[in-house]
Amino acid sequence: MADFVIYTDSACDMGKELLKKWDVRYESLTFQFDDSGEEYGSMDMPADEFYARMRAGNVAKTSAVNMQTFYDGFKRELAAGKDILYIGMSGGISNTPNAASIAGDELKAEYPDRKIITIDTLTASIGEGYLVYKAVEMKKEGKSIEEIADYIYDNMQKVNLWFIVDDLIYLKRGGRISAAAAFAGGVLQLKPVLRVDPEGKLENMQKVRGRSQSIKTLVKLYGERALDRKGEYVICHASCPDEAKGLEKQLKDAYGVGATFITEMSPVIGAHTGPGAMVLVFFANER
Repeated sequence: MADFVIYTDSACDMGKELLKKWDVRYESLTFQFDDSGEEYGSMDMPADEFYARMRAGNVAKTSAVNMQTFYDGFKRELAAGKDILYIGMSGGISNTPNAASIAGDELKAEYPDRKIITIDTLTASIGEGYLVYKAVEMKKEGKSIEEIADYIYDNMQKVNLWFIVDDLIYLKRGGRISAAAAFAGGVLQLKPVLRVDPEGKLENMQKVRGRSQSIKTLVKLYGERALDRKGEYVICHASCPDEAKGLEKQLKDAYGVGATFITEMSPVIGAHTGPGAMVLVFFANER
């Protein structure tokens, strides 16, 4: 059985330290602020600096990973005699997984004896990252590239990703809600509760009044939907670590289990949600 590498992209929100520890390769989506022509990789700028600039009014625009970047990265691994399993973000949100797929198809002709598997997980952020984590654990157990790929395909629609945001202006800029809805929400302190739907797109599911109520809604959704309420869940936050720990405490108090991971949202994802966003991911019977 040939050796293989697990590949992903920076939208997985696991952070470069964890990815390095797990020996997972990744390519980075990029961003730049409107007041500067300088482009940054998603993990190049400290998150605290990025979110401070957002709070100061700076607007960040993001870009997908292009095909050539994936081609060059994949080719390095193939030339070293390794197969590739790419576990990527949703094509319903970004062109990144499509770029990876095209790069993989081109390289299959050059390396016909190598295996190149590219998976659009139809999720993002810590939902994508959680599947990367499961793949890493399976590889440690000696599972083959095909066994891990089959697991991802069989389980990715069980990944429930629910999230809340603190300020509707960022969703308005991204076209997720109307200007009128953003204004009304700001006046009434309405907080949307959103999810990634089965097609890998963002869907606004409900609105609640006030920040604390939106956090309680995440706890309630876990209790109603989780496949195993004493199983694993992961949390990701955009520059609100204390509230993320508060969410974990509520879940632990209710169901007796702490988070497997609490990670910080990368700038490329945070550019669309804004500071104060929080994500909760767990397995359910379906999305």
